Amino acid sequence: MFKRILLATDGSKQSFRAANHAIKLAEQFNGTIDVVYAVDEQTSKSDVLHHDSKYQIELKRKEKIQFVLNQLDETVIEYNVRILHGEPGPEIVEYANANGVDCVVIGSRGLNNLQTMILGSVSHKVAKRANCPVLIVK
Repeated sequence: MFKRILLATDGSKQSFRAANHAIKLAEQFNGTIDVVYAVDEQTSKSDVLHHDSKYQIELKRKEKIQFVLNQLDETVIEYNVRILHGEPGPEIVEYANANGVDCVVIGSRGLNNLQTMILGSVSHKVAKRANCPVLIVK
C-alpha cells in the first residue's frame, strides 16, 4: 500500500517524530523512504553568506537532517536523500506528485494563527495539494 514514502524533514522536533512514523510505515509495508529537505530562498542566501564553499553548505544541510539519517541507518530500510531548492510546500508537493510517492509524512509546524491565516503552514500546503495521502505528525 505505502511502498514509496516521502519524509519531509527540516531538522525540527516534529520532523524527528515524523521520521519515526515514516520508518514504521516503511517497515510495515516493506517500502522505501525518500528523505526530502527543501531549502527556501532566505536559507539559501544565509548559507552562501556564512560558508566559504559549496561543500561546506552541503555539509551544513546534511548536519541539519543527520538525526533523521541516523534513525534510518539503524534500520534495513532503503532510503535516498534529496535536497530541493525553493518554497518548501510547493517543492515537496511537486516532488511527491512527479515521483509516484504513495504517502507523504511531514511534521506539523508551530505557526501562530495569524501566520497560518496569512501564509499557511508547509504541512497544510502539502496536505491540500499532494495527490497521495499525507500524514501530519504533531
